[in-house]
Amino acid sequence: MNVSNSLFNPLYYPYPSQRTVTYAKNGMVATSQPLAAQAGLDTLKKGGNAVDAAIAAAACLTVVEPTSNGIGGDAFAIVWMDGKLHGLNSSGPAPKRLSADLLKANGFDQMPRHGWEPVTVPGAPAAWAELSKKFGNLPFEEVLQPAITYAEEGFPISPITGYFWDKSFKEFQGQLKNPLFEHWFSLFATKNSAPKVGEMWKSPSHADTLRSIARTHAESFYRGELAAKLDAFSNATGGYIRADDLADYYPEWVEPIGINYKGYDIWELPPNGQGLVALLALNILKGFDFTERETPETYHKQIESLKLAFADGKALISDPSEMTADLGELLSDAYAQKRRRLIGSTALWPEAEKPVESGTVYLAAADQEGNMVSFIQSNYNDFGSAVVVPGTGINLQNRGHNFSLDPNHVNYLKPEKRTYHTIIPGFITKEGKAFSAFGVMGGFMQPQGHLQVISNMIDFHMNPQAALDAPRWHWSGDKSIHIEHGVAPHIGKELDAKGHDVTVEINPKCFGRGQIIIKDPETSVWIGGTDHRTDGTIAAW
Repeated sequence: MNVSNSLFNPLYYPYPSQRTVTYAKNGMVATSQPLAAQAGLDTLKKGGNAVDAAIAAAACLTVVEPTSNGIGGDAFAIVWMDGKLHGLNSSGPAPKRLSADLLKANGFDQMPRHGWEPVTVPGAPAAWAELSKKFGNLPFEEVLQPAITYAEEGFPISPITGYFWDKSFKEFQGQLKNPLFEHWFSLFATKNSAPKVGEMWKSPSHADTLRSIARTHAESFYRGELAAKLDAFSNATGGYIRADDLADYYPEWVEPIGINYKGYDIWELPPNGQGLVALLALNILKGFDFTERETPETYHKQIESLKLAFADGKALISDPSEMTADLGELLSDAYAQKRRRLIGSTALWPEAEKPVESGTVYLAAADQEGNMVSFIQSNYNDFGSAVVVPGTGINLQNRGHNFSLDPNHVNYLKPEKRTYHTIIPGFITKEGKAFSAFGVMGGFMQPQGHLQVISNMIDFHMNPQAALDAPRWHWSGDKSIHIEHGVAPHIGKELDAKGHDVTVEINPKCFGRGQIIIKDPETSVWIGGTDHRTDGTIAAW
C-alpha cells in the first residue's frame, strides 16, 4: 500500500460530514468535548507532554461530560513514550464484602444496574496519578487545574451531552425512588431538571474533590479524606465498598497484546478488557481481500468475523487471575484460519453476550516529541450507578453490572474480582514505529468500532476523519444487525437475504463515538479525526 498517496490523501473523502481531517506539526488532542480538548492542548503549550495533555483532558471530561464518565469510574491507557509501548489497566475489583451469595440472599437474581450492588472500586484517579508519576513533565496540580476551574466557575453544556443528560434525568425521575439517589438529583438536576444545552453549569464540590486529588496525587481518594467520606456514606446507606477496598487498590502496568493486520501491528490491552475481541475479529478478517467497502459481502464478512470473536470473548474474558486460555494460541494465524472457515454465505448464530450501549469517553493525545497516548475512561452506563457521595461530586460507576450471579459463568461475582471490562484503548504501530492512537467508545460497540475504523483506514485507504465518518453497523446479539441510516438501502436488503435481522438505526449512540490521531511516517505531521456523532473536536498546534 502506498501510504502517502492513499491513506493521507485529503481529497479522498467519500462520506459527508461537517468536519474535515486536521493536520498539525507540534501536537494534537482529540476528545469528545471541545473544552477538554482545548485543556489538553493548553497543557502541551505550557511544556507538558502527551501524557500531561491526556490527563488534563481526562480530568476535564469528568466535569464537562458527566453523562459518560466521572471521578468514580475506571480508566485504561496505551502510551507510546520514548519508542516503546506501555499499557495501564486501572480497573477496580468488586468490594471485599460483596459476593454473589450475599446478593442472592438479599433477593437478587441478576446484577442490578443502579445502586450500591454494581459499584466497584474506582480506578480513574489512580490512573491519572500513576501516568503523571511515570511519564509526566508538569506538576500534577497544574495538569488538573483546568478541570478544577471548569467545575468551580462553570461551563456551557454542549449539545450531545445536554441531550443525554436530559434523557438520563427523565429515566431516573421515573425509576430511582430510593432516598439513596437523592444526592444524584441534588448534584445533576439542581433545578429539578437537566441543564439545557448552552446553559452554564458548575459543581463546586467536584472542584474541591479534584483539588484534593491534585494536591495529594490521588492519595486522598484511596487512603485519605475522600476515602473516609466514601466509606462513611457506604456504611450508612447499605453499601459494600469500604476504606480498605480503596486503600488496597493500585493500577497495574501490563504488556499490550497485538496481531499484524496486513502490514500494521494492532495493539490492545490484555483481559480483563475486551480488546481481545477486536484482535480476534481482525485476525479472522485479514484472511479476506476487499476491493470495495460499500458491498453486502464486505459488511457480511466483517459482521461474521466479529460475531465469532465475541463468542470467544464471552466464554473467556474475565479477571486475568481466573483465565486459563492461552492468548498466544487464540491470536495465532492457525486459530484465526480455523474460525474463518466457519464463515459462509449466510449469517451465523453464535452463542455470545447481547451487546449493550454504555457511557464512555475516549481521547487521544500527541506531542512534538512523537509521544502518543490512547486513553479511555468510563462510568459504564451513562451516569453509572447513580450513587453520588454527598458533598464530593463523586458519581460512582456501575461496572459490576457485567458480573453474573450464575456460578457457572466466567464472570461470576466474587469479592476482589475484576469483571469483563468493555472500555478499550487502541494503538497501531508500523515497522516498530508509532502510527496511530485510536478508539471508539460505546460499551460492547467498542471492538466493533475498532474493527470498522481499522478496516476503513487499512483496507480502504481512508484518512482518519473519513474512517470515522463512514456509516457503521452494530451487531446487537443473535443475528440482529443495526445499520446506520447512511448505509445504502440495497446493502440492508441483501444482508437481510443472507439471514441477518437488519434494522436501520438513526440513534448515533448505537454506533459509538471515536477519535483517531495518526503520525505520517514520511513527514512526522499529526493527522486527526473526530467523530461527528459527538461534540468532539481536534485541538491542534
